[in-house]
This record gives sequence, C-alpha cells and structure tokens, in this order.
Amino acid sequence: MTTSSTRPSHRASSGFLVPALQLVGAFAVAAACVIFVSGCQSIPAKGSASTGRDDYDAVAYKPKNPDRVTVKVSIDKQMIYVLEDGQPLLVTATCVGTAAKPTPLGNFRVTGKIIDKRSNTYGFWKNNDTGQIIGGESRNRPAGNWSYKGYPMGYWVEFHPGYGFHQGYVWPQPRTHGCLRLHHRVAPKFYQLVKVGTPINIAHSQPEDATLGAAHTARPTDYLLPDPPMSVMISPEAFSGGHTVLQDR
Repeated sequence: MTTSSTRPSHRASSGFLVPALQLVGAFAVAAACVIFVSGCQSIPAKGSASTGRDDYDAVAYKPKNPDRVTVKVSIDKQMIYVLEDGQPLLVTATCVGTAAKPTPLGNFRVTGKIIDKRSNTYGFWKNNDTGQIIGGESRNRPAGNWSYKGYPMGYWVEFHPGYGFHQGYVWPQPRTHGCLRLHHRVAPKFYQLVKVGTPINIAHSQPEDATLGAAHTARPTDYLLPDPPMSVMISPEAFSGGHTVLQDR
C-alpha cells in the first residue's frame, strides 16, 4: 500500500482515521482487563464485537528508555506489540494488507512521522464554485474549478517508502493496500511511543502471539460505523480528538 492506502468511496475499502467518528455518534467506553500470561504484566484492553458500539481501546505505558523500544507486527494474527526490553508497552489489534497488496515483511525502522498526513492518491475533490464534494483519485481531476484534498491518514508513522502505520478502520480481515491501520484511540498512543529510528520487525508470526496476542482477544468494531460527512473529512476536524495519555508502569 502506498500512501494512498485509503479509498474515499466507502469505509469497506477505506482506512479512515476516525477521530471524526466522534462527530457522528457518541461512544460509551467500557473497561475490561486482559491478563497476559508467561509472567508478563497486565495491560487492560477494551472493546467487543458483542457490545454493538465502538468502545475499543488499549492502554499504553511510558517507556523508561525510549531508545530501547521496539515494535513487532504479526501479520497472521493482525497484532502489534510495542515492547521495551521484551516487556509490553502497548498491545493492539491492527489491519494488514491483502494478499494482492501485502504488508512488507522484514526488519525496518521508523523513517518519519506526520500527525496530519493525507493520501497522495485517494481523497476528495471540492468544487470551488458550488461547494460540491465528491470522492476520487488525485490523478482524475474533474472538469471545472476543483481542488483536491487527500484522504486523512492521521498519526502516520512511516517505516518504508509509501508504507506506514496510521489511524483507520481496523477490520477483522486483511483490508489495506499494505499499510497497518490502528484504531483512532490507539494510534496517538502508538505515535508517541515510537520515534524516528525505532526498530520494527514485521513477520507472519511473532513469539508474542502465544502469550500477549492470545490474551488480547478484543478487537475493534469501528468498521461497522457510518462514514462521517465528506465536509468533515476534508477539514482539520478529521485529525481532532486524539489522546496521547501514556501510563506509568
């Protein structure tokens, strides 16, 4: 997936970043505690497909030494593990690339971070005369006086040219063009935990799948919610509402 990993036409194929979802519904936040096995510390996680609402969240802990933070991604389990010297700082669900457009495998490092990143390819066209907004690609400019605004990909953390972590609908099956989507409540925390140079390992499976991953059974249901208005998607409001509260261990 290039930086165009999101399509504006519908959430089923989009990677919508979703603080803006707060503008179209109120979400109750319910707490549940997930206890990790193998002697690892407990990290609460919230959210359930059975709740009928999007109340997913994951606690993130402040690292003692940011230089010791590493990120592991399990493609098969669609999980992300942020660790410091092997201890979990953040464990969260993700949505990975499809078989046709897979997420790259291997060892990487964070190469850049942009809070208000927008897609270079997929987004919206606004008619400057009438105010009409339509979804489309940047290469397909409509006839007339139109301006392009890329699809919001908030809290962008790039690890390979055109590939990164960002806010988006976290489907239970692979759905992206190769990027790694994070729930809108979790993406700001992930963004704060990593820095340029943070090591990232992406593999089909990780040792943590059997411990941390097995304990983290909750997954987001944000993909079931309606898309916000296009007028919100092209505005700075699309990047509002993020919280970066990291807890002390």
